[in-house]
Amino acid sequence: MPLPLAGLLVVSVEQAVAAPQCTCRLADAGARVIKVERPEGDFAREYDHVVHGESANFVWLNRGKQSVVLDLGKAEDKALLEAMLAKADVFVQNLKPGAVGKLGFAMARLRKDYPQLICCSISGYGESGPYAQRKAYDLLIQAESGVSSVTGGPEGPARVGVSIVDVAAGLNAYEAILEALIARSKTNQGAEISVSMFDAMAEWMTVPLLHGEGGAPFKRIGLAHAAIAPYGVFKTRDDADILIAIQNDREWRVLAEKVLGDIALASDPKFATNPKRVENRSETDAKVSANFARHDVEALMKKLESADIAFARVNDWELLSKHPHLRRITVGAPSGPVTMPAPAPLRAEQEQTYGPIPALGEHTERIKAEFGSKLV
Repeated sequence: MPLPLAGLLVVSVEQAVAAPQCTCRLADAGARVIKVERPEGDFAREYDHVVHGESANFVWLNRGKQSVVLDLGKAEDKALLEAMLAKADVFVQNLKPGAVGKLGFAMARLRKDYPQLICCSISGYGESGPYAQRKAYDLLIQAESGVSSVTGGPEGPARVGVSIVDVAAGLNAYEAILEALIARSKTNQGAEISVSMFDAMAEWMTVPLLHGEGGAPFKRIGLAHAAIAPYGVFKTRDDADILIAIQNDREWRVLAEKVLGDIALASDPKFATNPKRVENRSETDAKVSANFARHDVEALMKKLESADIAFARVNDWELLSKHPHLRRITVGAPSGPVTMPAPAPLRAEQEQTYGPIPALGEHTERIKAEFGSKLV
């Protein structure tokens, strides 16, 4: 069975994370993605060399693409990009706002010349507005959007440890492109899409924003819950961290009786209701902490699971690598196969396969031969 986007051509002038995230999903769905790289390559290729000589970010987001090296300061390379866009279904770019226009590929002009083309620009703050020309990286947007203000503990704000801004913007772009493809199937018209990293995070900040504007701003409390107790991290005897989430008084009674082994605690007026447990949070947590510290992690997790208490182990990368629910894929790369976590979607009717990660300029000559014959 062909993949949903088989037969579609995507051309992307991309670098780093956000745009490659978008086009990686398009490639996974069957689109042919031509990745246009500058002569020195996507700078994400050099972020690190931890995957047998290659960058972790690059191998994560560039499977199934073709790499063509173009110097867009040269007329002949501009002409080749133009020839590709004349045949493309989708054009993605995440250069600085205005840069692609200065190169001769302004979105308004492309939409006029190629009415069916779907053009998508990804940037920090959008294509216009007071901050449009600001440099925007993932951590900067985490700070500017307020995400860092609700992340961390009482001692200060913190960054989310993965590139959530870039990922969110890339997936927003992917979603918008899919919508535009559906619309094009009905109207035969392309679209011009702009996706802002700031907008992506501002929308994710809706609940903290509404709480603040409603007079009840969020407070940073780390791995805990401001309005529920016990809801937080407790250490086991063998120094593992277990996060439990007691959502209601019935679950508290189950925890007290079946895990903590203290039936009286369940009905103690100081702890019987959530408002009282929150009011006496330090004592509530101390009761749980003292009990958990008497158990090793494996035995404690069995007790919690048997009692149907919501819990999670606070894992690190090493425990994730051994996690029983971790699905992996293996893709080819210039330096050898790379094994990594699988994308989340599972298609019941078919087993997904994934293309290899391209070497820099691996497909340049092939693409010049294919599209060069179309130059006018």
